[in-house]
Amino acid sequence: MSALRSFEEFIKTGIVKKQNPDISRAEFLLKESEQNYQSILEMLEKIEITNKNANNYIKNFHDILMQVIRAKMLLDGFNASGFGAHEAEVAYLRNLGFSENDVQFANQIRFFRNGILYYGTILDKEYALKVIDFFNSIYSRLKSVSKL
Repeated sequence: MSALRSFEEFIKTGIVKKQNPDISRAEFLLKESEQNYQSILEMLEKIEITNKNANNYIKNFHDILMQVIRAKMLLDGFNASGFGAHEAEVAYLRNLGFSENDVQFANQIRFFRNGILYYGTILDKEYALKVIDFFNSIYSRLKSVSKL
């Protein structure tokens, strides 16, 4: 996994474009992320995390994280698309004041989720628990900076 570039570099390369804020799309993503979060919390109450379902939990938490970041970017008038868009979205966490450790772990989740989808990477229960702990530690702060 290569070093994550700055958000400004993604703007310079055209992966991120400045646009008018898209409030309606941001609202949708925030509502959807909250529904997905509540759904995954219900799943956690009923279905224990195992090595067999770890990838599923990791993908779900990754998707919720990206929805909230994307919503904040849209509120701030940015849109990422094309090759490197997900990296740009993770890099935006720096602009939101998250620590470099948080940014790097979020990038690792992005990298592993990509591996799950495209390369058959299989992750374990231990890593899924780390992802859940990380997500729970940043979710309320991420939501608060993404308020309309």
